[in-house]
Amino acid sequence: MIRSKSRIYGGRLIAMITLVDALSSCWFGYCQGVFAGVLVSDDFKNTFPQTIDANISGIISSCFFLGAFAGSVMAFVIGDKLGRRKTIAWGLLLNLCGASLQFSAWHLPQLVIGRLINGLGIGLTSTTTPIFLAESAKSRHRGKLVSIGASSNVTMFSLANWISYALYFQGGALQWRFPLAFQVIFFFIISPLLFLVPESPRWLLLAGKEKAALEVLARLAGKDIPIDDRAVMDELRSIKSAIDLEREDRAPMKDVLCFRDKTHNFRRLILSCGTQFMQQFSGINALGFYLPTLLTQNVGFSEEMSRLITAISGTVYLVSAFGSLIFIDRFGRRNMMLYGSIAMGFCHLIASLSLKESEANFSKRKLMGNVTTAMFIVYHVIFGISWASVPWVYSAEVNSLGWRTRGAAAATATNWLGGFVVTQFTKVGIDNLQWSFYLIFCVFCFCYFPIVLLFYPETSNRTLEDMDEGFKQNPSVIVFGNAEMTQRNRPTIFIEAEAQRIARV
Repeated sequence: MIRSKSRIYGGRLIAMITLVDALSSCWFGYCQGVFAGVLVSDDFKNTFPQTIDANISGIISSCFFLGAFAGSVMAFVIGDKLGRRKTIAWGLLLNLCGASLQFSAWHLPQLVIGRLINGLGIGLTSTTTPIFLAESAKSRHRGKLVSIGASSNVTMFSLANWISYALYFQGGALQWRFPLAFQVIFFFIISPLLFLVPESPRWLLLAGKEKAALEVLARLAGKDIPIDDRAVMDELRSIKSAIDLEREDRAPMKDVLCFRDKTHNFRRLILSCGTQFMQQFSGINALGFYLPTLLTQNVGFSEEMSRLITAISGTVYLVSAFGSLIFIDRFGRRNMMLYGSIAMGFCHLIASLSLKESEANFSKRKLMGNVTTAMFIVYHVIFGISWASVPWVYSAEVNSLGWRTRGAAAATATNWLGGFVVTQFTKVGIDNLQWSFYLIFCVFCFCYFPIVLLFYPETSNRTLEDMDEGFKQNPSVIVFGNAEMTQRNRPTIFIEAEAQRIARV
């Protein structure tokens, strides 16, 4: 049977879906980075003098995260009903409205409402685009492709810092209104792409649209691949069988919450939320939003130098984030999280002790300030390679199809809620705890190693349906020492289970 004709298929189609995810992540990253420079703008402080208060500036920064948290909760509720493309489209519209309100703001309430709406849209898109890509990509490429999105996030985070530095020499409202207005460009780039790509084949099957799912799978397979091609039909049968088995094994919510369902859906949701919690409480947003402030107040650099160092740090972060593409499938998700957490912990420890020595001995302030700055830059390198990408990939992979949107939405909501808490209290923490504030993140990072080692299974080199089989065959919460759940190569038992699913339909 011949499928409907399309000029977009195979690798080109996957590239376009990857581009939708990457550009949505660009908008996400830009929103995270842009406000650090806005907060220190003289004209912004004159227009909104209330922001001189640390609590007010914290609220304005962090209300974006509250909006994004609400957007993630919205995706949890309506994501599977609307589908991937419609959810992303609504998120883009909300982003456009929120951005417009921000750059045109003359009163604080308008600015806050704009950031809340912008956050709501980012919550919808940041939850859905990684799922959309993960459900369309082959398992051997999935980690790299989803990581491109996370790395693109860092690209725009870095660009936002350079725009802030460049506009330091430009006085007036342009210094902060232009950076807030620049983000509108993403809407006009992503929207046309979204209309050119098809819906996720796994969501189509979940919605009972088998014929449409078969068409999409054939398009993803390559040029002139008929819909009755054996490989396409086998993939359809495997996914459909996994959905049927999940529905047959569906347990009451009470059993799900007590880990008594066969596929351990709630446990998997907690694991995906845990990666995002650990990412946020590693301290990345404490530096992302307040590094210029920290370098000015605690280290002693001028405002110009602080902006320049922040921009350089963001660029190093960008390069290292794309470096994760080399390692994420080669070393696996577990190893990236394990060794990344230890290295980040040492960066925070050394930076805190250097700040302490700087405060105790003023003659060493410049030297210790340089050491502190170096540690924050090294931290960005390590975070970029490891924790910047892995949580987004992991939450898109570990959940079952029926719970994938809910699991990713809960994980993303955890990310945003954690970002809100960290951003809200960082400025107050720096003002009151000084050097010891970053010891909090040091302790958190060191604690992540045993948590990942004991409880987190490997998800690389497995199909999305393999994860169901893994949790069915290995119900223990502790995975340490279990080769099937922790090895990087695809276990034989999963290959055999896939053959059985194909034969079952």
